[in-house]
Amino acid sequence: MKRKHSKQAILLIHCSDKKGIVLAVTEFIYKNNGNITYLDQHVDTESQRFFMRLEWDLDGFQIPEDKIQEYFSILVGKKFEMTWTLYFSDDKPRMAIFVSRRAHCLYDIIGNYSAGELSVEIPLIISNHQLLEPIAQKFNIDYLYLPITRENKVDQETKQLDLLKKYKIDFVVLARYMQILSPDFVAQYENRIINIHHSFLPAFPGARPYLSAYNRGVKIIGATSHYVTAELDAGPIIEQDVVRVSHVDSVHDLERKGRDLEKVVLSRAIWLHVHRKILIYNNRTVIFS
Repeated sequence: MKRKHSKQAILLIHCSDKKGIVLAVTEFIYKNNGNITYLDQHVDTESQRFFMRLEWDLDGFQIPEDKIQEYFSILVGKKFEMTWTLYFSDDKPRMAIFVSRRAHCLYDIIGNYSAGELSVEIPLIISNHQLLEPIAQKFNIDYLYLPITRENKVDQETKQLDLLKKYKIDFVVLARYMQILSPDFVAQYENRIINIHHSFLPAFPGARPYLSAYNRGVKIIGATSHYVTAELDAGPIIEQDVVRVSHVDSVHDLERKGRDLEKVVLSRAIWLHVHRKILIYNNRTVIFS
């Protein structure tokens, strides 16, 4: 008989590297009748920082779920001066999607969600254009149209934040949302806003980067997904990928390949975030397998 998957506890830890950390954490779980199902660790030798991700089976675990944080803090966390977060595998984070006119990333996210491949709830889509509203209607997701101008930006961001609170949103995905969020907005969702954008070697800013890249004869185009910070496109990088192009590719081909890559890279980044595979320290990410 196939064993039913039980509920898991997920622990993300970072602290100064010291002897005995792994022993202390695993002993805490073992002594309370927990079965470890996943453990990965990393030591950054430059900063002497220890990072760990651990999962254990809660079947038969002797500490009640609502007491695990308290017990772990007293018995392990404080001793090693840890920064740590505890999650449970049945928690489904609530995600809001921000979009503008481009639909490729939105379709990909909702496709994965509808197919049961993304363990989230998507109650809300916010946009500065009405163009993509039929997509939300098709999947019974609330769509709020909030146009942005220089004059109304502050008021509209206030409305956006109110909506995020009303819908109890845990994190936000900018699925080709072509507006810059203010530092005040970002601060309220620190390390909880995921963005996607193209990336070229060399870099080509401006309104038509693919045309500029084509005119220079680039051989590689890419996409980068990262957490949003107050400094534009400078947040901790979650996922990146590249694809080769050549002289036979038109500007249209470059754009098509870029869109395909953006979908894949953003999808990976969301999956890593939802499955608690990311630790952030000093504007860098540690991505666990």
